[in-house]
Amino acid sequence: MADHLILIEKPSDWKPSYPDLKVVMAREYLASGEYADRRDLRVLNLCRSYRYLSVGYYCSLLAEARGHKVLPSVRTINDLSRKSIYSLDFEELDALIQRSLKSGAKEAGNTFELDVFFGQCRVPEMEDLARQLFEVFRMPLLEAEFRRQGKWLLAAVRPVHVNGLESDEEEVFLRGLAQHLSRRWREPRARRKYKYDLAVLYNPEEEFPPSDTRALKSLVRAGEDAGVDVDLIEKKDYGRLAEFDALFIRETTGINHHTYQFAKKAENEGLIVIDSPDSILKCTNKVYLAELLRTHRIPTPKTMIVRKDSVDSVEDQIPYPVVLKIPDGSFSRGVVKVENRDELETTAENLFRSSDLILAQEFVYTPFDWRIGILNQQPLFACQYFMTEKHWQVIQHGSKGGWKEGDWKTVAVEDAPPSVIKVALKAANLIGDGLYGVDVKQDARRVMVIEVNENPNLEATVEDAVLKDGLYEAIIEDFVWRLDQLHGR
Repeated sequence: MADHLILIEKPSDWKPSYPDLKVVMAREYLASGEYADRRDLRVLNLCRSYRYLSVGYYCSLLAEARGHKVLPSVRTINDLSRKSIYSLDFEELDALIQRSLKSGAKEAGNTFELDVFFGQCRVPEMEDLARQLFEVFRMPLLEAEFRRQGKWLLAAVRPVHVNGLESDEEEVFLRGLAQHLSRRWREPRARRKYKYDLAVLYNPEEEFPPSDTRALKSLVRAGEDAGVDVDLIEKKDYGRLAEFDALFIRETTGINHHTYQFAKKAENEGLIVIDSPDSILKCTNKVYLAELLRTHRIPTPKTMIVRKDSVDSVEDQIPYPVVLKIPDGSFSRGVVKVENRDELETTAENLFRSSDLILAQEFVYTPFDWRIGILNQQPLFACQYFMTEKHWQVIQHGSKGGWKEGDWKTVAVEDAPPSVIKVALKAANLIGDGLYGVDVKQDARRVMVIEVNENPNLEATVEDAVLKDGLYEAIIEDFVWRLDQLHGR
């Protein structure tokens, strides 16, 4: 674990009553070769100003150039001057703002200001909001301004500086600082130095998570063995992304979803990202994917892109039964098999309520689908996902919300049919060089790609049944290789 360094501009900024920590003058940090050559520092920049090209600005800028983890980051400093940063589409944060200000700002009128020091504040009713604001904006000391326009809106976020704290604010500052540093300073002699920091985004409440708890634990262990600090993060940790070197998304992705925002922000911060925003964009929409596969002559079941005015032509081109799909369904949801004209029209009408385009696809029954895992354009695993009993899908969703899942069998990549591996690689390589799961059907006559998933399942005893820990080691090794390439190593 890295050492902490606290930067201030004048000795009087760190009062004698403050804790005895490693405190350094900002100008010394900027000029000193001792700190420039260190790679294991976490810098807490408490300068008096972060304005453009100020000493405080340069401290964060040079910290990033030296490979130090710094709070606040230069991007955070710049973002706080842009109004767009306050309009992040997080329903959770907005709901928290409404709830907190309703109970904690009853006499505020139409404006309210809240000081937040490392996620701590002076208003007990707003402690949850203070923690969330710190996670989103990652400014050590900040002032959030709210305005009521029908509902409460976050109008501005401004840095607060340590030299200007009043005596009653110092208590909150020190409490927040202690909490922020506690884990990292608790056992200094037991520290382990990591080469890279990998964030793994997951949702512990997700019904069908792409990785279960055992798989995530295996990933953490593989990281430790390779010198990579693997940190499981959640949606609320959006503001922490700049602390990491890479992001691995282990939550079901979507375009109108925070997973895509995470991928975009991580990419903008210069992190290695799997799933990349481009992969999410390409794979989550089945209409795009169908056109991509058709254009590059990848074999698929006969497929049509259907508009509201072209439903009548489906049965002229595809014999019944026909499979209808919404563009962004996952885990067999939004996929319906229709047997006749009445079912076609009724189902299509329902699906058009959520999308202007849907897919119609030839029904090809096989007892199982192949799932070929591809990492960096190389096959990683090969699974057979069997259909549920007396059903035509791998997952059968019940009318009352329940579900059943078919069996599975994992084989060594070299034992899978070469034709299946070949077509899976060809399809995945159209998307990029990330981690993909290609679903392939094989019958007596054809090998066909069903879809390419940019967020494939990696579950204990399923996808890792053959490689076991080697599956997670391969993923960590790939991240290390990408990061080494990025840093010229």
